[in-house]
Order: sequence, then structure tokens, then C-alpha cells
Amino acid sequence: MDKQSRLARTILNGFTAYFAEFENITLSARTRFENAEWRATQEASMRRIDIYKLQVLETIDVVDYIAQDRLHDLDFWAETRDLYAELVRGMTNFEIAETFYNSIFNAVFEHRWIRDDYAFVFSPQGDMPPVDVRRVLNQYRTKGDFKATVANLLFDYGMSLPYEDYDREVARVTEVMTAAVEDAGYDHRADLELHALEHHFFRNKAAYIVGRISGKGLQIPFVLPMLHTEDQERPSVYLDACLLGSDIISKLFSFTRTYFMVDASIPSQHVLFLQQLMPRKAVSEIYSCIGHHRHGKTYYFRTASRHMRSTEDAFIPAPGIKGMVMAVFTLPSYEYVFKIIKDRFTPPKEVTHQEVRDKYQLVKRWDRAGRMADTQEFANLVFEASRFSDELMEELEATCSSQLEIKGRALIIKHCYVERRMQPLNLYLKDASDEEVDAVMLDYGNAIKELAAANIFPGDMLLKNFGVTRHGRVVFYDYDEIQPLTDINFRKIPPPRDEFEEMSGQPWYSVGPNDVFPEEFRLFFSGNARARKAFDQLHSDLYEASFWTNLQDKLRDGFVEDFFPYSGKLRFQR
Repeated sequence: MDKQSRLARTILNGFTAYFAEFENITLSARTRFENAEWRATQEASMRRIDIYKLQVLETIDVVDYIAQDRLHDLDFWAETRDLYAELVRGMTNFEIAETFYNSIFNAVFEHRWIRDDYAFVFSPQGDMPPVDVRRVLNQYRTKGDFKATVANLLFDYGMSLPYEDYDREVARVTEVMTAAVEDAGYDHRADLELHALEHHFFRNKAAYIVGRISGKGLQIPFVLPMLHTEDQERPSVYLDACLLGSDIISKLFSFTRTYFMVDASIPSQHVLFLQQLMPRKAVSEIYSCIGHHRHGKTYYFRTASRHMRSTEDAFIPAPGIKGMVMAVFTLPSYEYVFKIIKDRFTPPKEVTHQEVRDKYQLVKRWDRAGRMADTQEFANLVFEASRFSDELMEELEATCSSQLEIKGRALIIKHCYVERRMQPLNLYLKDASDEEVDAVMLDYGNAIKELAAANIFPGDMLLKNFGVTRHGRVVFYDYDEIQPLTDINFRKIPPPRDEFEEMSGQPWYSVGPNDVFPEEFRLFFSGNARARKAFDQLHSDLYEASFWTNLQDKLRDGFVEDFFPYSGKLRFQR
């Protein structure tokens, strides 16, 4: 066997080991849920993210040993790529396997020479395996008896723990679903079907049953969130809501939330079904949502490349106040932004480039609580230089020239992040009605509180560092100052001891590097009296050091918050 064949098989073996470990961590999610092991759930989520890089590094050691003097020979890699393509041909998860190969190639060539000749920029087998989603669906015909059908579904999706009140759950779900069918103009007594993905989705402290109500000309997506009673003497489970419709379910699968754990040995089957439920949701985001964020990045790159080729508009600076740490640009026809770390930070910022990158990695691994945007990190990303506006090129050359490289007609950005484009909160507030101001400031305060409950302190809570999604949800996206909440020393400003201290323009008290004075948070609203008034009425507790220290005590005692990815109005009463 020649070197190329051994190398191709080595990389495939590395992928197989990774995928098996990924599956093992995922398969144990149900046991963690049934045992209410919430800290273990968080740790497993981070571990599942980490194993990809660990397996790549382990595989690279073997690749280096096998390839030896041909490690950086592109002809050698072209032959290896063709052999690998044949090895994964027909595999039910070939798209994930090809992405793993790309990771090995990029690690060797430091994200250069990314061509289809040497790697899988585009797959010879297409973007996704040809799959039949019916193989991962449980199907229930109503035959005119909707309640009995719901009862069968809930029985099949029961846990080792009993339902807190099985008859109650059946009645509630039946009532909500039949009302939705009638509202859609159908008779619920007709012969309809319920389709549900065969395995639960697990995230945080919840399990979810995902499916759809189906009939001729009818499709209503549904999700049934299942929670643990955490009753020490008689543990049981209950359904917290019956969520219906693409928009509501899309929020559940948001790019601002932790990845799900779901037993999906053929990922594309679940991705395709979920995309049918949420047609506006990007396929790349769905792959990421079920834990395959590296392939989500690959899929994103492919769709981005196609978009660039099919459009002609110019890249421009992103709207909003210029950041101290990041240069941000976008394409008007595109729903993502590109963020480059600046060469020098505007005072008083004192973080380093590596510290900023570490913060972004922390966000990737942490529970984002529905309040922090997921990002994709790229190295040596190639653009057509002519599509950058003069204004943008001047800004990039002035702020982050070390990250730019011009080669002929190509502009290479050595390192950047890509994330969903949102409207900056400060811009949203400019044109908002009084009712909209009240609503968005309520959500802004809730965002801060939910991040805190996830043990995240945003640091710089200026309005410009938060965005508003198309669903009207406030999301944090400036990560250079975030820290674990438990690392912060929250203090109350001590009263001045005399008139001299009271009139002083400088603090009359010592300030440590991690000291924070919540009373000063009012300064974040300078220049926006409407926003401050609304915030003061809704979230004045955030100005008290005791709010933060009490939460720190809870976190140190092992407290894990419930994060509901749907409105409280949709929850059933218990």
C-alpha cells in the first residue's frame, strides 16, 4: 500500500474515531436528563465541542509520520484526496467525513491552497447525501381520533420516569393541536398524520419531541418541550408547552443557543426534515444546531461562495458606531457580517489579540442562553478585491492592515469571524415607538440577566454591543470583555468621607482590576433618555450590587438556570 492510500485511510480512521466519540457523548444525554444531572450536561456539551480539535491534532501526528518528506507536496495531497473521496463514497455521513479531511488539510497548509484539487471545497457527491427522512420518522395516523393518536405518541416518547400526569398532557396537547388544525381550515376529525423524529432532542434542562402535523396540503411543525420535575422523592417528567409553527420553532433552533444533542447517526436525515419544518433556516445553521458546527462552517462557505458569484454589490462598513476592537463589514445583499480584530485597540481597551480570540472560543463552548450569537472563525478567507468599496478599503487599511494581503485581484483576510447580521440596539432605538422602546428594553435587561444566570458577565454593556434579531430578540455580540460572572467583584460605591472627596473628579476609593460598580450602569444610557427611563422602570435591580452577589452565591452552589427558548405565554400552567 502506497503512502497516499495509507494517509487516506489514516484520516478516515481519525474521522471514524471522532464520530464514534461524538455519538457516545450524545447517546448518554438521555440518561443525564433522566437523572437531572445538569452540571454534567453542561460539561458534556463542552466536551463534545472539544473532541473535534483533539481528534484532528491526534490524527495530524500520524499524518505527519506517514507523509514525512511529502507532507507539503500538493500533488501528493491531490492523489490522497481522490483516494479519500472513493473511501467515503456512499457513506451516509460522507459530508461530515469530507469536512474532517478538510480540517486535516488546513492544519497542514495553514488554511492556504484550499482548492477542490486538494480538499473538498465542494463535494463530488453533492452537498448532502440522498436520504429518505421517513426512515427517522415515527408516523401516527389519526383516523379521526386525534386524542388517541396524541396519547400513542406521548406513550412512545415517554422516559424511564413516569409523566407527572399523563392524561393531563394528552388533553393539553390535543386541545392545542386540534385548534391549530381548525384554524388552518381543516377538520381535526379528518384522517391526518403526526410525524415525529424518532429520538428526543436534548439541551440544557429540557428534552424535545420534534415533528409535524401533516395532511393533504397541510403541514404544521410542532415541538413538545419535556421538563424534569426534579422532585427528589417522586421524580417525573411533564410537557411544558406545545409549540406550533415555523417561526416559533425557528427560535428554538436559533444561532444564539447551545447545540442540541440528538441521536442522529445519519445527520442529513435530521437536517433535511428540520429544514422542511423551517424553510427560512439556513442549512448550515441546522447542521450546527445538532452539534456538527464544523460541517456547518463548510456548508456556510459553500453557500457564501455561491452568493458571491451570483451578486455584484460591494462590501461596505457595517452600520453602527465603530467598535474599539473589531472592524466590521458586510454585503447589503447578505445577512451576515465579517469581523476582523484591529491591529491597535482604541483606549481604554487593553486586551490582546489572543485574549479576544480566547473570548470567542469561550462563547463557542459556553451555554449561550439564547443571548450570544454563534460565530464561524476563518483563516485566509479570499475575496474579490474589486468588490470592496473605497470607504471600506480605507477603513481596513487604517485599522487592520496586518490582517490583509493582496494577491492580484484577490484580497486575502488572514483571520476573521462571521456571524448573523443584526440591527444594533442603539440604531433600533432611534426610530422605535414608545411601545417598542419599552419592549426592547425589557428584553435588553432580560438578556443581561440571562447571561448572568449562565455565569457570563458581558463587561461592556453599551447599547451598541447588542443587536436585535428579526424576531425582535436582543442578543449580545461584543465578546472582548466577557468573563465568568463568578470572577467579578461586585461592589457598592462607598460614600465620600468629607466634602473634598465628594467634590473630587477622581474616585476616592480603590478600584481593583475585576471590581465592578453596578450603580454606574446608568452611564450606558447616556444620550438616550427614553431608553434609560424604560430600563429604570423595568430593571432597576441591576443597579444593585446585591443582585449580582446573590446570583454569584447561587452559581457557586451549583445552580443551573432554566432557559426557555419560547415565550412564557406559551407555557402550560402546572
